Parts: sequence; structure tokens; C-alpha cells
Amino acid sequence: MTHQIKFIMVGGFLGAGKTTTLGRLAKYYSDQGLNVGVVTNDQASDLVDTNTLRSQGLHVGEVAGACFCCHFDALMETIEELGSKSKPDVILAEPVGSCTDLVATVIQPIKRLFDAEFSIHPYAVLMKPSHGKKILKNEKGSGFSPKAAYILKKQLEEADVILVNRIDELAAEDVDELTALVDEHFPGTPVLRTSALTGEGFEALVEFLEQDGDFGSKILDIDYDIYAEGEAELGWLNSSVRVTSENVFSLDQLLLDVISQLQISFKEKGVETAHLKVIGLWEGFYGVVNLISNDSAPKLSLPSDCTVNELDLIVNARVACDPEALTEQVTHVLQHCAKTLNANLEFRQTQSFRPGRPVPTHRYASPQ
Repeated sequence: MTHQIKFIMVGGFLGAGKTTTLGRLAKYYSDQGLNVGVVTNDQASDLVDTNTLRSQGLHVGEVAGACFCCHFDALMETIEELGSKSKPDVILAEPVGSCTDLVATVIQPIKRLFDAEFSIHPYAVLMKPSHGKKILKNEKGSGFSPKAAYILKKQLEEADVILVNRIDELAAEDVDELTALVDEHFPGTPVLRTSALTGEGFEALVEFLEQDGDFGSKILDIDYDIYAEGEAELGWLNSSVRVTSENVFSLDQLLLDVISQLQISFKEKGVETAHLKVIGLWEGFYGVVNLISNDSAPKLSLPSDCTVNELDLIVNARVACDPEALTEQVTHVLQHCAKTLNANLEFRQTQSFRPGRPVPTHRYASPQ
């Protein structure tokens, strides 16, 4: 029988927990003796996600510059490159957190054009509690306009299974409320309760993903004008900086200081954080800190537990504001934190922009 690669894509809004989920899935399949490849995706280069997953010893390819749907050929080329040494048994794909319509533009093209090479497994989409609850309840003050909220809803609509994630951060009654909201809005779609961080609910997720069936078949009725305008409301920034000092300092504390100062700045400007990630790298050690909304607390998701006098710092910010203002705020905070440490900064690369209109390479209006 021809060797088929398991293709598993995990979607969800910015900050939903996709990278942590993929890292846990990669470890599970690797522990089963399978060759695993991971493909990350972003509108720009210098991804915290890519560096985080590679630091875990995983084989990671990156599709940068546009989403999977608009760079479909680059996605397939990246998968081929991951298999250049040993053919992967499993490909785990993490699409851009502001993208949707991925069944019609990614999964269906793989089914039709590469059917003999891949077996399509259920498309799991993570529900982000902090913004998802407000958006599904139509509460004012979600931090995003109706056009940006439209994207989150469409992401959940095309899922084969919806994961109510981050349950380790929620009270039981809040998890019940979120599950009921998802059931109300997307009746018939299976719902699992998970914590990508602790692994709670993970066995049920793996069991679901291993099912056979006609998955990846929910073609959306979607308005690309609303979709494009919703994406364009977010400012994106990826910045890499070298930090050096004559004195040693805590790598993790610097990451927390940077993200905490950025949170204060965003609140003062009245702009909502979709997702903010900062990673510090030094000689094989790394720490990662996240912020998933203005109302949540910064989280040191991967501590390095080390002191350094130099490191490489990468900031990925997705914020509902003008890209130039976002660059100004990030630069100011980094300079302030460096001054506090009596450290020098060397800005190596900074990209900031609004995503352009999605133009998929392929789009199939009906499932195969």
C-alpha cells in the first residue's frame, strides 16, 4: 500500500493555543515512533512559534509572507522539504490565526491534487475563551469590530471538532458556559474540553483525530470583503533584537517586563491585543511569554530559568491598531526595558503592516 502522510491542521484565533497544542501532538506522535513534521505560517518572517517548536527538537518548516491559502504551493514545497531526509508519517500544520475558509482553500486542494499522498484527518479549531465568549454572546467591548469577530465565528463554523481550550485557566461553570455557547452557535459539531498546557482532555483529542471519515468538507459561505476588512483591522509586527549588557540579568524577568509594559501601553492607547508573544534565546536556552488579551495576565509559558548578559529577543505582536503606532510602542518599551538593565539594543529586523486581502491559490466551492 502507498505510504500516506497524515495531514492534521489545527486552527483557531490568535492566542487560542495552537502552537502549544501542536507541540503536544508532535510529542505524542514522535513517542509512537512516527516521523513528524510541523509547518508554521505567518504573514511575516521571524516567528516565535517556529523558534519555540524548533527549540523542542522538532522538524519545523515555515511558510512566511502570506497564509497557507494564498501560498498553497509554498505549503506543499515546505512539506516536501521536511521529507527530504526521511518521509514524514505525520504533518502538523498551524495556519495564521486570523485566517479562515481553510477547508475550501487548503484541505480540499490537498484532497483533489495530492489525494494519493495524504490522508486527511479531522480539522480541529481551538476556541479562544477570552475573546470567544464575548464575541459569541455579542457583548460590547470584545475589543474587536464585528468584521474581526466575523473571522473567529467562521473559523469555528468550518471545524470538524471545536476545542474549548485553556480550561486550566477557567472555573468549571465558565467551561460549561463556553461549551453551551459553542453548541448553540454550531449545533452538531463535536466539542472537546482541553488544556494544551496541562494535557487535560488530550487523550480524547488524539482519539478523535485518529478517526476515519469524510473530514475537511465544511465549505463556508463567506463574504471575502468582510473577511479582508476584518483582517486589515489588525496591525502585525515581527521584530528581532539583540540585547547585550555588562551585567547579568534574568532572561525570564526581562520577557515579563517587556510584555507587561506593552500591555500597559496598549491599554493606555485603548487598543486590543489579539496575541502578543516574546521569546528570548541564548545558547540553547529559551523562554517564552504570552499575552492573549488586554484583560488577561501575561503568562510565562516556557521559563528558561537562566541568567544571561546577552540574548536574542523576538517579538510577535497582533494588535488592533495602526502598524506604525504599534512599531512606535514596541520600540519605546524595548528601549525602556533595556535602559533599566543598562543594556544595549541592536534592532536586526522589524516588519509591521496590515494583512492584505486574501487571494487563495485554489478555492473549491463544493467538497470532494
